[in-house]
Amino acid sequence: MGEFTHFNEQGRAKMVDITDKQVTDRKALACSSIKVNEETYQKIIQHDFAKGDVLAVAQVAGVMAAKQTANIIPMCHPIPISGVNISFEWDTLEENEYELHIQVEVKTKGSTGVEMEALTSASATALTVYDMCKSVDKGMVIGPTYLMEKTGGKNGDFKRG
Repeated sequence: MGEFTHFNEQGRAKMVDITDKQVTDRKALACSSIKVNEETYQKIIQHDFAKGDVLAVAQVAGVMAAKQTANIIPMCHPIPISGVNISFEWDTLEENEYELHIQVEVKTKGSTGVEMEALTSASATALTVYDMCKSVDKGMVIGPTYLMEKTGGKNGDFKRG
């Protein structure tokens, strides 16, 4: 196991110095999900919420979250994001239960990766679905949220098995 990089010689938190890291193309793919009841599912797919198109609003929230990650994760570097793509897929679990799968791809050309941006985006997307639908279903369940893959950087590529 490597040594922790976010602590200085006094054991205090620090932002890692990426000055000498190579600029490369980097991509991260993160996933999350939210389980909803049938009434919520029907209202989402029929665009029947007073607050608007749930998935369109959640998609915009996810893009905004990716761009704001450094503002909410203390040691995360602000980086120029070159692209964010969010996709949705429904799955029927059992009678009266549906799961919305959220997949987020974030890209940059830089000296640090975009894993945190992808994970933050996936989380904010799911949270926005919850926020927009909570008047109908407070029992929704979010997660799991996880990194599916990442490319670029000195530590190499990662792909969940």
